[in-house]
Amino acid sequence: MHRIVKKMLVNIELTLASAFIVVTTALVIVNVLLRYFFHTGLYWSEEVATTCFVWSVFLGSAAAYRNRAHVGVDMIVNLFSGSIRKTIAIIVDVILVIINGYITYIAVIYISLSYRKPTPVLGISSAYTSSSILISFTLMTIYGVYFLIQDIRTPAQGGQQ
Repeated sequence: MHRIVKKMLVNIELTLASAFIVVTTALVIVNVLLRYFFHTGLYWSEEVATTCFVWSVFLGSAAAYRNRAHVGVDMIVNLFSGSIRKTIAIIVDVILVIINGYITYIAVIYISLSYRKPTPVLGISSAYTSSSILISFTLMTIYGVYFLIQDIRTPAQGGQQ
């Protein structure tokens, strides 16, 4: 049990993304059943399910980035070896840190603008949904810096450094 909890905390983005997708799926199923059998539904379920889905997408993308599981085109990079491949990896890391950092900055501005905008059904601040962007890209920026440091420290494979 302790090992499961530890693994869940180590993979917190994946754990939370999974929980959000479970809530999304459960709400949609319950609402479909209510509408089919009782001709009524939960008026707030679509908004909550959408918010949970947004959170699952952004946290899942941060988890995928952390595990380097995003789809990448490395066919050309694989043609090279040694120091050239390492140099390309470092350049890609720098570009991704810049892009993710910039999106984090934009997310802060977006949240500050959407903070006062209420959601249509529940009337809560739409910043609760929008902050998934900030958290996700902040995590990706942190992971990108970590990958950059890791790639700089790792010696080139298959050739001279």
